This record gives sequence, structure tokens and C-alpha cells, in this order.
Amino acid sequence: MMTTVSMPACSTPTALPTSSLKTGKIAILDCGAQYTKVIDRRIRQQAVETVIYPLEVSLETLRAAGLSGIILSGGPHSVYETNAPTCDAGIFELGVPVLGICYGMQLMTHLFGGVVAGCSHKEYGETIISLLPAVPCLLFEGLESNQQVLMSHGDSVTQLGKGFVETATSITHHADGTQTKVVAGIAHTEKPFFGVQFHPEVELTENGEQMLNQFLFAVCKVEPSFSVENRLAGLIADIQAQAQKHPVFVLLSGGVDSSVVAALLLKALGGDQVFGVHVNTGLMRLNESDLVCDALTALGLKHLKRLDAQDAFLSATAVNEAGQAIGPLRTETDPEAKRQLIGDTFFHLIDAEMKATVAEHGLVAEKIMLAQGTLRPDLIESGNRDISKTAHKIKTHHNDVALIQQQRALGLVIEPNKDLHKDEVREVGRLLGLPEALVVRQPFPGPGLGVRVLCATQPYGLDQYDALNTKLHAILAEDGLTGCLLPVRTVGVQGDGRTYAFVAGINAPDYDTPEGLAVLQKVAKAIPNRLAGINRLALNLLSATQPLPAEIKTIVPTTLVPEVVDPLQQIDDAVTQAFIAEAHFASISQLLTVCLPVGEAGINPNNPRRSVAIRGVVTSDFMTARPAWWGKELPFGLLPKLASQLQQAHGLAYVFYDLTGKPPATVEWE
Repeated sequence: MMTTVSMPACSTPTALPTSSLKTGKIAILDCGAQYTKVIDRRIRQQAVETVIYPLEVSLETLRAAGLSGIILSGGPHSVYETNAPTCDAGIFELGVPVLGICYGMQLMTHLFGGVVAGCSHKEYGETIISLLPAVPCLLFEGLESNQQVLMSHGDSVTQLGKGFVETATSITHHADGTQTKVVAGIAHTEKPFFGVQFHPEVELTENGEQMLNQFLFAVCKVEPSFSVENRLAGLIADIQAQAQKHPVFVLLSGGVDSSVVAALLLKALGGDQVFGVHVNTGLMRLNESDLVCDALTALGLKHLKRLDAQDAFLSATAVNEAGQAIGPLRTETDPEAKRQLIGDTFFHLIDAEMKATVAEHGLVAEKIMLAQGTLRPDLIESGNRDISKTAHKIKTHHNDVALIQQQRALGLVIEPNKDLHKDEVREVGRLLGLPEALVVRQPFPGPGLGVRVLCATQPYGLDQYDALNTKLHAILAEDGLTGCLLPVRTVGVQGDGRTYAFVAGINAPDYDTPEGLAVLQKVAKAIPNRLAGINRLALNLLSATQPLPAEIKTIVPTTLVPEVVDPLQQIDDAVTQAFIAEAHFASISQLLTVCLPVGEAGINPNNPRRSVAIRGVVTSDFMTARPAWWGKELPFGLLPKLASQLQQAHGLAYVFYDLTGKPPATVEWE
């Protein structure tokens, strides 16, 4: 069991002496968290100005910034590692309040002489913590004693730092009667220094916004005076300063991000200076390119080119960062290689189109600028070194491949959204007068269906399969469920780091009931915490008629060929139309369908059948998410009926529904 040093109870740590709210910025020191920008966004939602610094920022810079408070973010590292990321301990002598989140709390503990160690019971996902009534804490003022929060950590505080007391704990009860306690909150007895092991910035922490507001307004006493409206003029001025009189090519996927960029460019520069290019990769949604080009023409672009290039993408080859040949795309199975191939091909096609346009319009080639809809989360998840020196790469986004980074270094890439989250981009779009249908459009990744087909020629992880599958059976049996590991790998984000792990397939014949749903929600949280080799759970929607066997050790070889992509387009469209017709579609932030190389090849090799997984998520920031649930966003009865229709119409082996939040899984499967 986790233990802590015995500390006396204390009164609420007080804020620094001040009689009224004050203007000033909140500094976020980045420890490498995937959620750093979410902290930033949550604070800006309260109209408070923020600035993000690397963790090693100098005290001189912080002193000169006019700060009202400092937040230490989470991160993927352990404070006891050699060369672990750290800050100047002098930040605690600057006379401003400090809040440490996850790794930030552990770093604060470490710097005050406490102890942090690996925890035998890791916590990933929603967790109930208990606030300690004997230790009043300003962060938790007015809250009930039990709080649902998001945990995502493998280390825990085992001994408090000097001057700190516990303010919250989480306790996990194990089947053998033992329990594990984790320190979930700390506060200094004399100084306005606070720490939380969980993530108050994400929606899955139910009262996280109130906790952050307490830090901002009760502790730091900041005056709200910041808004997106205030920043719009700055976005336009930045575009004008960077582009000057040079022509700008905007790379258009048709989603809200690139459409808002196009609108900003038109507002800042006018139609004659802006050239739009849409590339149909052959990996788009059904009829996507037709819809995109019609919408962008209506937006007012004078110069818009459409490139239909499926053959070029499927035949693409390249050399990766290690100097190894990758591709062609039609045979590639590695997710990162697929992303690079698609991103590089996209860039090369755009480059060729730019040169053709230069010749056609008599432009100066050396002065051409590129514009794209890159968001801050894209750069954070790509592990972009300009954003964070300590963040782990979760996945490479097509708008942050090496070729784009080279152009960015030359100052030739305009990215007005790079400091915005999706909800802020939508707000900018509304301010610019974009039609609501375009503003609320669901995101679609640049690689498109290229990362929604799990490509594989061999089953994943057979050397680990039997032992992990046995453990999975035991945990499922605790709730009367069955299932098995699926021999495929997916990407996850756990403890702010990337994981590749198994998918657990689950049979639950009575899932379409409130009672069945409650069991699945419990299991979906528990399994990734208890079994490190699993980061995603998939419910077999055909459990009653086509249950998963006790094990699956074969796959249907699957790559990006039209025979795989074209049916997925049809299935994805059928899923979308069913959700639009019967679900509360406006509440679902992203809906996607994934093709899995899981089927019946081992049973009937002459007629292999693949499977699909449906994933609907609810989120505002896409850095964290929860599944869309029946009884909430989905009506009871929708999923069983849809699964049966898809199986019959497309000859599928299984139809799954993704039960996993982010974390431990990412929104996309690859």
C-alpha cells in the first residue's frame, strides 16, 4: 500500500496579500504533457491571458512577464529518472502562487524533498477521489467529498515534501481484500502552492473547471480580460505581416480548420492573393471531394484547383528518418510510415501544383507561401520540438512531416490556427461569418482512411498473447463477460506517452440495456489500468449471434488497396447516415469507422471476411474524450440493428464499438 509521511492538519493556505482582482498572465511551464494546451485553453475560456514556456525557462524571463501565477503541467517522465525534466527551484521564491498538475505535482514534491516512486497500480481514466475534510483547500472549496477526475499516471507521491499536507486521495480496492492509496492532492501549509495528481483541465474531471477557477480567482486573484474576439485582429495582422504581398497557397481538406484558414486569408489578403488547392487522395469519405470543392467555391475562392491523385498516393515511396526505404503505400503496414508517405506525397503534389500555378500566373516562385490548418494539438501530438522539448510523439500529423517542418523553418508556412484548439477555431469561423454547417463539421484526418484501415500481414504480439489473454479472461469473468485479445495493435496515450498495445474484444449479449452499459463502462476503465498490454476495448456488437471465441491468433492480411478502401467508404457512410438519422449527432464530436484485419481467415481461408469498429467520441478539445454512450448520445436499439445491417450488407465477420476514452486510447486507432 502507498504510504505518506504524517503531517499535521492545517488551515487553508492563503493567497498572496492583495485586496482585489489584478490583471496579469498565468504562465504554464511545459513538462511535456499532451494536455499542456488544454490547460492553456481552459484558462483562456475564463478570459485570462496565458503564456506557455519550456520548463527550463529562466527566472529572469518569468520575473519580467508580469505573472499572477504559475502552473507546472503534466508530462511523460519520472522525476527520479536521470536527467528528468526540471525547473529552477527559484520559481517558488518569485512571490506568485504555483499549481502542479500530475508530473508538475510530483516535481514540486521532489523539489521540496519528498519522494516519488513507481506505482504498482497505475491509474488511467476516470477515477473517484476523496477530498479530505480535515484539510480545507481553496482549490476544492464548495465541492462534495467524492469527485470524479481523470488520472493518467504510473508514478505516485510516496512521501510528501517539506511543508505539504495531503488534500485528496484515491483508494483502489483489490479482489484479494487489499487496497492501494494514491496521493491525489497536496497543499503547502504556509505558501499558495498546490498540487493535484489528476488533470483538472480535462472534461472527464467533472469539476475541474471550478478547481482551476479557484486557482485563478481565489488564489491568484486575476482579472478576466482576454477573448477570442480580441485575438482575431491579431490573427489577421499576423497573416498580413508574414505574407506581405506574396501569393499564398492554402491547403484545403474541406474541414473546419482549413476552411477557417481560407476565410482568414481572404479577410487579410483578398481573393487575388489566395490560391486554394484540394487534393483527393482516394482515401476520402464517400463523395467527400465533390462536397469540399462545392463548399469552398461558395466561400469565394477565385483560384481553386482539385487534384484527383489516388494512384499517386497508393504508389508512393519515400525514405524515413532512419534512412530506410518505405512504401509503396498500397503494401505498407507501419502506421508512422503510412502517415509519412501520405504527408510527403501530399506536399510533393502541392509543390508541383504551385510550380504550375507560378508559371500560369507569372508569379515569383521564391516568394510563394503555404498556409494550412494546423492546430496546436497536432503539433503537440507530433512531438514537435518547437512546441515542447519533452513531449512524447503520439503520432505524426500529415501537416507536420519533415518536409513541412523544413518549409516552416524557412518562414514559408502560414498557420493561423497553430495556437488554437478546435472549439476556438469554430468560434473564429463564426466571427468571420462562415456558414454553421461548415463550422460544426466533424474533423477528418489528413491521411483519411489511410489511418482507418489497420494494415497488417502478420498477427500482432503472439509471443505475449497467451499470458495476457489468460489474464483478460479472468478479469472479464469477474463481471460475467467473455472475450479475447484481438491480434492487432493500436496507439494509445497513457501517462502522457505513446503506447502501442492490444485491443481487447468483449462479448456482452445484454449490452443494449442500462445494466449492461454500466458493466461495460466499469470494465472499460478497469482493464487498461490492470493490464499494461491493453490500451483499447472493443465491444462485439454481434455478441448474441456471432460471439468472439476464446482466442484469435490469425488475421486477414490487409493493406491499402481499393478492394479494402472502397468498401470502407461505403460502410463509413452507412454508419454516418444511421447516426445522423437516429442519434443525437450534434453531441458527437467525431464519428469514425475502422477496418480491422480480424476475421475468419483461419476458419474459411477461401472466403476471408474482415471486421469494422465504430468509434463515436464526445469532447470539446480532442486532447481527451469519452465514448458516445447509448442512453445518452445514442438511443437504445441503434447499435444492434446497425451491426446486423452492416454484417448482412457487407459480409463482415464482426462489428465492434470502441468503449475506450482518451486516455488510454487516442481517438484514431492508428
